[in-house]
Amino acid sequence: MLEYYMKEALKEAEKAKALKEVPIGAVIVKNGEIIARAHNLRETDKDPTAHAEVLAIKKASKVLGGWRLMGCEMYVTVEPCPMCAGAIMLSRIEKLVIGTMDPKGGAAGSILNIPEDDRFNHTTEVVRGILQEECSGIMKEFFKVLRSRK
Repeated sequence: MLEYYMKEALKEAEKAKALKEVPIGAVIVKNGEIIARAHNLRETDKDPTAHAEVLAIKKASKVLGGWRLMGCEMYVTVEPCPMCAGAIMLSRIEKLVIGTMDPKGGAAGSILNIPEDDRFNHTTEVVRGILQEECSGIMKEFFKVLRSRK
């Protein structure tokens, strides 16, 4: 099932790519059902916080009627940044599944590890490397095309 949900997150990443957004997608699952999905919209919305993870958390909170996303899992194509890792931890998401790591900006195991840091009052289980090739590939392709345009 991990791969199935990551493929759904990749569909969201493709939507971001079509908008010329950094192609990151996220889905939130509860009891085996996708309750929220989102992709990056920073450029589109002119909003530095419009990351896939934050947008998915907002949608899931509306669906569930509260900010505590206990019993939920997030699948995201790229390791979350510090803002998103913090939002994941603070929203009480129980499990974070990551496609590919971000060694230059990731905060779920690369530079920092906010979700699994037991100094916080809540921790999130993290699973890494699900469909890593596909998740990494869409990012590499996006930035290769972006560099060729400059």
